[in-house]
Amino acid sequence: MPSFIQRLTTAVQTKRNGVLVGLDPRYESLPPALQTAAAGDYAGRAAAFGTFCRSVIDVVAPLVPIVKPQAAFFEELGPAGMVVLCDVIQYARTRGLLVLVDGKRNDIGTTGAAYAAGYLGIDGQSPWGADSMTVNPYMGSDSLEPFVQRSVETGSGIFVLVKTSNPGGAQFQDLVCDGKPLYRHVADYVEQLALQTIDTETSNGGAYGAVGAVVGATYPAQLAELRAAMPHTWFLVPGYGAQGGAAADVAPAFDANGLGAVVNNSRGIIFAHARKEYAKFGAARWQEAVEAATRQMMSELPPVRG
Repeated sequence: MPSFIQRLTTAVQTKRNGVLVGLDPRYESLPPALQTAAAGDYAGRAAAFGTFCRSVIDVVAPLVPIVKPQAAFFEELGPAGMVVLCDVIQYARTRGLLVLVDGKRNDIGTTGAAYAAGYLGIDGQSPWGADSMTVNPYMGSDSLEPFVQRSVETGSGIFVLVKTSNPGGAQFQDLVCDGKPLYRHVADYVEQLALQTIDTETSNGGAYGAVGAVVGATYPAQLAELRAAMPHTWFLVPGYGAQGGAAADVAPAFDANGLGAVVNNSRGIIFAHARKEYAKFGAARWQEAVEAATRQMMSELPPVRG
């Protein structure tokens, strides 16, 4: 089976873009037709989330290579939400999309191994069946090892938090230690892991390893800096759209072929019907607004070559 980076590269080349659609269902933002009467009923909300996410997937599957369900919005609804999360992951895969679960998991030893085994591995290799997931590195190298090992064993991938898009990220990530900010120390280690996990038996994945990095669009100077420092690391770039990141900000994340990065857009796409530029569609035609916003973002990112 091709590795995750192989599958991602092929999907990006096929769809000709690096757009990643974030599936962040929020009950109060759903189109009115999908809001159930039982506003306090967790099962009803979970069902609405499932309908909504599958409908988004139906629109974006022909257009983009990958989607990113945010586990928190499903976990908030308890067992019913978690069942829907699994259904959404599997539905996205049946529509030909890669799936990156955003859970920012992390732990050491057998606990970390359990997180990795639960999420990472497609085609029956794991119960959740995700292609990749986000991982928090701040417990150290032994907390990343189970995820790296699992990625190699199952042809999966991880994206490690390096320079996040939130304003508060600088509080710790920018602290200077041994002459450089903490995020650069994390970046150096992630780049080492990426080098160690390059799939040398195949070719179309280029020189990228199974270990990627989360680098926010809201810090464009650091994004460019980290692209130069991490040439073998595929980037997941949050912060585009609603958080203020623009096309010019994310451009340095890509290599000369338009590869090496996927750019996340959640609210700006899935709730596009609420944006003034797509008001003409209204809530009743919200899926058309999703398509229009997706195509607009596709046109803004660097072209994919090859």
